[in-house]
Amino acid sequence: MSKIYLDMNIYNRPFDDQAQVRIRIETIAIFSVLQHIKEGDIQLLWSFVLDYENSLNPNNDIRQEIEQISGLAFETILPDKDILESAQNFERQGIKPRDALHLACALKGGADFFLTCDDKIIKRAVDMNIKVINPVMYVEETEV
Repeated sequence: MSKIYLDMNIYNRPFDDQAQVRIRIETIAIFSVLQHIKEGDIQLLWSFVLDYENSLNPNNDIRQEIEQISGLAFETILPDKDILESAQNFERQGIKPRDALHLACALKGGADFFLTCDDKIIKRAVDMNIKVINPVMYVEETEV
């Protein structure tokens, strides 16, 4: 069974403008992934960084819905020295600080996949012990 870490943009994607084809396709893939998490086919990792980012959402309904999804998590990653060091290494590779923290949390939790809709993260996060991938590609590769 694989472990996945979902970037915050994954949780927010269903609330984006679905008139754009890419967004609509990614949303369908995300719903598929979430269904497999609910069915126990995939283990979801959550983190303190996701908690923080979700707390910044000005829309109460969306924030609460994402909070409910966090309850499906197999494990919640808490801050520690290793995460900070890993994040700093990612930042040196040109990854933004908050994105670096997400990647460090995913690695700390032993994630097999880091799903994101951010093309820049996908391009920069190479040579890692985790596969950084778009949700559509994840569904295609894993046939979930």
